[in-house]
Amino acid sequence: MGDRKFTEVASALCSLAGTEQARGLLRTFSFQLGWRPALGILAKTACRTGPLRTIRDLAAFRLSEITPRFITSMWETFGEREILVSEGRRFTYSHFKNRVFRLANALVSLGLRPGDRVAELLYNGNEFFEAFFACSFIGCPMPFLNWHLHGEELAEAIGRARPKALILHEEFLDEIEAVKDRLESVEHFIVVGPRVPGGMNSYEGLMAGSDETMPECRLVVAMNPYTGGSTGTPKNVNYYDSIGYAFSDLAKQPPISLADYLRFLVLQFSFLHYLGGSSVKDPVTGNIRCLIPGPLYHAGTIAGWVPVLLLGATGVTMRSFDAEHFLALVEKERINWVFVVPTMLERILALPERKRSAYDLSSMRSLICAAAPATPELKAAANELFRRQGCPCDVLHEFYGASETGVCSVLVPADYEEKPERLASVGRVRCAHTRIFDEETGTWCQPGKDGLVLTRSLTTVNLDYMGSPEKLEKAFRIVDGLPWFDDGLIGHLDEDGFLYLTGRVKEMIITGGVNIFPTEIESAIKRHDKVMDVAVVRYPHPDLGEVPAAVIQPKDGQSIDASEIVEHLKSLAFTSFKIPRHIEFVKTLPRHIDGKMMKRQIEDRFWQGIERRG
Repeated sequence: MGDRKFTEVASALCSLAGTEQARGLLRTFSFQLGWRPALGILAKTACRTGPLRTIRDLAAFRLSEITPRFITSMWETFGEREILVSEGRRFTYSHFKNRVFRLANALVSLGLRPGDRVAELLYNGNEFFEAFFACSFIGCPMPFLNWHLHGEELAEAIGRARPKALILHEEFLDEIEAVKDRLESVEHFIVVGPRVPGGMNSYEGLMAGSDETMPECRLVVAMNPYTGGSTGTPKNVNYYDSIGYAFSDLAKQPPISLADYLRFLVLQFSFLHYLGGSSVKDPVTGNIRCLIPGPLYHAGTIAGWVPVLLLGATGVTMRSFDAEHFLALVEKERINWVFVVPTMLERILALPERKRSAYDLSSMRSLICAAAPATPELKAAANELFRRQGCPCDVLHEFYGASETGVCSVLVPADYEEKPERLASVGRVRCAHTRIFDEETGTWCQPGKDGLVLTRSLTTVNLDYMGSPEKLEKAFRIVDGLPWFDDGLIGHLDEDGFLYLTGRVKEMIITGGVNIFPTEIESAIKRHDKVMDVAVVRYPHPDLGEVPAAVIQPKDGQSIDASEIVEHLKSLAFTSFKIPRHIEFVKTLPRHIDGKMMKRQIEDRFWQGIERRG
């Protein structure tokens, strides 16, 4: 069995060696770790159990045996380099290792065993990362709970994951106390902060009573995010089987060959190269320095902190996003890598000129945008700001992906510098197999033709919604005998493989039999210089059934009326049926912190007492 596995792995690696993704990923690791430290890490890894044992593990593809030793050796090699800056506290790799081991041993002492889940309800900070690594080492998946959920939604999200332990910040105690009786699976509540009710454990107290020795390891990749939940209770997405299969003997084998799995693995993690991993390095500390302004529970944010997990990076967390504080941290911490959602860019660009121009942003190299539509104008304006404030090059990167698919396409500066019109795309399909399907003909679409955006990727081959009543089969379409994940998006590919997203099926407005996608209208309205944000939704009409309505958030201090919006759209040659029949203005629009607009909340008040489609 071992020989067959070695042969299959060797064959797959040979076939991958010539691909752009594999070469880029190798360059990323060698550039970030450095050859001398890398050799030191490998030597330490082998010495922990003996070189011969390590060679045997590699030959049998037992990365579950090697990976914990490798991570520990990396932490020791980087020693006094900072791994995290959290609420003003600075943690070195050495200090972090000790805290992770203490927490891991404490969790084991509570009775946590491989396969048990340890959920987290934490603000951005060191505790999230400590819990993530501790859980990974002892084989416990960690559901990433959305701390914006309340009451019934929060209880149901926790119930779906069925965790045995819950690590939470003290500020969420009231929310948890209110639903505690419903959390039947939770045996241990571990509280971050001084307020620890009776019957619960203190996070720091547990660690203080534990030891720093390496725990007995049964590795999993503890990533266990939820979907966005914009149309219902968030679904718990299993990453620990898909991403973790190569590294864990606890993970479920995917229904594909090991060779195909390795190809998907390399494709997916090549996003590190495309987003700048093979070129971004701080001249002082010699590594990537990540700013983390978005919530760590959000799957998209993972792209912003994976360098901390794999590449010896330094992560700087923001407990909550503030536009000016964001710019100040870029300057102070020499940030060169950050994941943002479009709303964050809009808020940065909406700052008064004196604040936008007050900071040195020359360190930035990878400004990574995703999770919601961004207009070409917004992307160009972001580049203009960072160039004006010291960056020698364009910095805007973008990717398309979903909680279920991981990263699919990536847009890099070279793409739109070659052809500026590519700023309207979400990049070239690079990290997954993504194609466009024509429902009417049952065939794949030719370049330029809109259809359903379908994906096969590392994270879809073993996809599972833990504890969700939704049938997983509904998320897939069988095409050419293979299951393709359907994210409910409409779009097209061009001749060069760049992906353009037109809209979402569930948001489509059908006016008198004509299909209208809100994204096109929203993008046009956002070009108006007085508009901060906009949501286009379905609005009831006695004859046409439904028509577009635009709910607009003006920029601070700006006055605007509906006629200006109508004239603006006419100037862009919009056909009459695409111009919103109802236009209103609000002070703020309801967006999730991850950037997604809560359109159902907006639309509901228009349809009270009226039956609507979907």
